[in-house]
Amino acid sequence: MAHSVSVARSEGASLERALSDALALLLQEASWLQQWRVAREIKAPQDSWDLVASGPLPAGGKGVLCVECKGVNFQPNQFPNLAERPCSAGKNAVSARVLAMPRVSPRMASLCQYHGWSWYDLAGNCRLEIPGVLLIERSGRPAVRLESRSGANLGTPEAARVVRALLAPENAGRRWTQREMVGHFADLTPAIPAPSLALVNKVAQHLRDQAFIESLAHRGFRVSDFDGLLQAWRQAYRFDRHVRRSYFTLLPAKALQEKLRLLDSQGSVRLAYSAFSAADLQAPTVRQPRTWLYVDPDFEQELASALDAKLVDSGENLVVMLPDDAGVFYQVDAGANRAPCTNAVQTYVDLRKAGGRGEEAAEAILTQRLKPAWAGAR
Repeated sequence: MAHSVSVARSEGASLERALSDALALLLQEASWLQQWRVAREIKAPQDSWDLVASGPLPAGGKGVLCVECKGVNFQPNQFPNLAERPCSAGKNAVSARVLAMPRVSPRMASLCQYHGWSWYDLAGNCRLEIPGVLLIERSGRPAVRLESRSGANLGTPEAARVVRALLAPENAGRRWTQREMVGHFADLTPAIPAPSLALVNKVAQHLRDQAFIESLAHRGFRVSDFDGLLQAWRQAYRFDRHVRRSYFTLLPAKALQEKLRLLDSQGSVRLAYSAFSAADLQAPTVRQPRTWLYVDPDFEQELASALDAKLVDSGENLVVMLPDDAGVFYQVDAGANRAPCTNAVQTYVDLRKAGGRGEEAAEAILTQRLKPAWAGAR
């Protein structure tokens, strides 16, 4: 059924019929549900639901699913407008509110769960729950091909600059305008190319649609869902775009740290501790034997010479990453008597992609460095 539906033509009544059929199939797959039916609800316009599914429950009583049908252009920032709509089930009945769409994104599914809603899509992916009574979950079914307005790709280096600025603990709670976002990069050390105004506009619109940022009464915007935005960026972030080099040096740990400090003594930020090594400084949790560094590609040979480090195929104790964009050096975490390390938000996304015990180390960064700063901003 999912492959036979033309989403572009499934608007209004035809979309509603397709979503009605999809729900009927889901209920039929649940063999323990008998005599359930899906019907068009007819009530006063202000109280109406597009579909209502109901039937007897195995343990007795009646279950009711109140379904709101939305098209492909329904955005997460529109969900709060219907989140509190009541679903009246009547006596001896239990109910749940359900969002039905051609495709339900992970972000939309997360909002549904947060507000106590169920959901399903045309492909048959779903989470239908009446707490304590009924739970049907399906996932992994190929989504219906959509024709909707395109959003921003948070995985590009240019978009990542905007996201870093929004999520950095130092900027938590800051009010932004699009022009202020562009101008913000002008005074940074090291210099990081500013995103274009057009790109900032596109990213801001996408983040607003996804309910990650909110518009303010007197111009501008600010982050409204820090953790949601971080996870969306984590999923889009491409750690493999950085060139990774394996080096070996005979320098002991303290001598290596001192060499790195001296190499950055002028504050030019041509290198920074990254990933596990940054986490050792920001939220020590995981011990590992390698030193991880971001290094400006033009500085690699000077660094190798200063550390008497050699490229190796295995057994490295120095991991040098040549970034695909200078944005990884955004608002580095400088410290007394040491080389800088990446900003905590950069450390987090790198750790989540680094493998090994990276997820464990990333969770420490999130709970000890990022969430406290964001909570203070609220």
